[in-house]
Amino acid sequence: MAERRWDDRPSGFRAWERTAGLGDGEEVWRWAREELLAWRVKTRSGFTVRPDAPVAEGDRPTIVAHVFGLAIREPVEVVEVVDTDDRAGFAYRTLPGHPVSGEEAFIVHRAGGSVELTIRSLTRAATSWRWRAVYPLLLIAQALARYRYMSALRVRAPRR
Repeated sequence: MAERRWDDRPSGFRAWERTAGLGDGEEVWRWAREELLAWRVKTRSGFTVRPDAPVAEGDRPTIVAHVFGLAIREPVEVVEVVDTDDRAGFAYRTLPGHPVSGEEAFIVHRAGGSVELTIRSLTRAATSWRWRAVYPLLLIAQALARYRYMSALRVRAPRR
């Protein structure tokens, strides 16, 4: 996964990026890498990912958001996966039917002895009039989901 300049975004997209520390050491790295590549940053945040399989480039899983008793389908396509000695992660783009249009990337990486999680996204309103009408509410839901993503691996990472 190439380092992308997220501040150089297509017109109309909102860019967002945050990094959080998960812990230190080899055990934390191995655990975080495995969890991320198994979609657990999403599933530990309250989403369901179908099928339940490791992240793979070209796959088109359906992510299901569970909100106020509703199940909202979010079709995506995994466009890139990286798995090196110091960096692991994936990026997906939304497909028609998703509540928003854009891309999201989840990357765990080592910074010295520390293990960090970086999340990046580019978002704009979906083309469907039904989702466009509630786009302001979707931005609030997206902010909540991002908070959960940032906490999903951090609170469960093995501690030394």
